Amino acid sequence: MNAKGVFYFVLVLGIAVLAFVFVKPGRPAVRNFFECEEADYPVQESFPRRCTDKTGKVFVEDVGNVLEKQNLIRLDRPRPNEFIESPLEISGSARGVWFFEASFPVTLKDSVGRIIAEAPAEAQGEWMTAEFAPFKAVLTFSSPTGEFGSLILEKDNPSGLPEHADYLRVPVRFK
Repeated sequence: MNAKGVFYFVLVLGIAVLAFVFVKPGRPAVRNFFECEEADYPVQESFPRRCTDKTGKVFVEDVGNVLEKQNLIRLDRPRPNEFIESPLEISGSARGVWFFEASFPVTLKDSVGRIIAEAPAEAQGEWMTAEFAPFKAVLTFSSPTGEFGSLILEKDNPSGLPEHADYLRVPVRFK
């Protein structure tokens, strides 16, 4: 086989492989990351994860604003898009400026934005520091609407001034 024949053979083989990977009969059209993942399209294990459908469209997993706030507050549990149930144990660490009197508010909302649980996160040690201080909270809830929700960890803001307000939003999934 000459060089031209080898080129065409490799080209046809490459197209066949791509067709096999991306075009599987019976796969539904997808509209978001989770539908793409559930349809068994390839998922890139990055943070956030990315899924590519048969048309080459890339869907990026919603991880809230975790990356933007990682220098102020870090959540160990639950992780973004983790399946949760009641009681929900929350743990992580936040810079001392996130606390007021050793706590800050935590809210859980369901898919329609209804608040289904609220509780303070409590510092688990020295919180009057510029460094990260560990915190814990427990939320008890029932009857969420829908599969998805949001966990909101607010910077405590006793002044009420908007320039001092901040929050971490983490998407969650209900079991």
